[in-house]
Amino acid sequence: MAPSSYRNFASVALPVFVILCCPGLRPAASALVQEQPLVLKYHNGPLLKGNVTLNLLWYGAFSPAQRSIILDFLHSFSASAASQPPSVSSWWRTTAHYKGGPSNLAVGVQILDESYSLGKSLKTGQLAALASKVGYKSIKTKALAINLVLTSTDVAVDGFCMSRCGTHGSGAAGKAKFTYAWVGNAVSQCPGQCAWPFHQPQYGPQTPPLVAPNGDVGVDGMVINLATVLAGTVTNPFNNGYYQGVAGAPLEAVSACTGIFGKGAYPGYPGQVLVDKTTGASYNAIGVHGRKFLLPAMWDPKTFACETLV
Repeated sequence: MAPSSYRNFASVALPVFVILCCPGLRPAASALVQEQPLVLKYHNGPLLKGNVTLNLLWYGAFSPAQRSIILDFLHSFSASAASQPPSVSSWWRTTAHYKGGPSNLAVGVQILDESYSLGKSLKTGQLAALASKVGYKSIKTKALAINLVLTSTDVAVDGFCMSRCGTHGSGAAGKAKFTYAWVGNAVSQCPGQCAWPFHQPQYGPQTPPLVAPNGDVGVDGMVINLATVLAGTVTNPFNNGYYQGVAGAPLEAVSACTGIFGKGAYPGYPGQVLVDKTTGASYNAIGVHGRKFLLPAMWDPKTFACETLV
């Protein structure tokens, strides 16, 4: 079922572009200048609250190990999956501070498209078409869902690596609306842009990269971008929820905090995070099966600040 129309709302911007402009990312020396609180204005639109299904379309070549990393991350959002702190579920609970209460995510339908049904170069409209395919049942029943398209490392997507690392938006199939999100594996295309801080940045301050917690720079980078677009989707699903700036290029729950992973972050430095004593990998969140992840800061409407887990 192809959507009759779609709108692309927000993208995960390349870190170098956002790090240089966003509040909360300045070195300590600039603390002498009093900063104004970061405020994401609520624009009175509907949010995705309550039980929300995540339908996944794996587009291209993903190994079972790669799918396992991402699925463990998504399963970790549930409160019932709470692990030892700092947990992925406690990070996600910040979205409950937005109007309407918690957003309870659960994985639903999964489709493997290993034959690249639309080729290896995709336009934004094709992402929406793929999303409507995996979300057909949810769209038909008007159930709350996010239809998620994940593209493998050999798939080019319009704007990928040039202006975005992922995106979310909405579409319409007849009278039914749906939300979708997309994130791509950047390891062979632009790891310094869309998999930072696990790869040397392509531009800006050249700090040593962190060791990826699951040993896969591309997929661990996808987790960061997934966290960004999912938080943006539930708090600004139809471009009239929470955001700062103009509607065409909004700063959302996580994208307003780009580049911050721990205390003391500033441009080019992700902040103080935890380090696995055995592997040397950096992380700040623990999920199901003891899986470790590095998650970005999220704006908390209770504190009007970008909050980190560590």
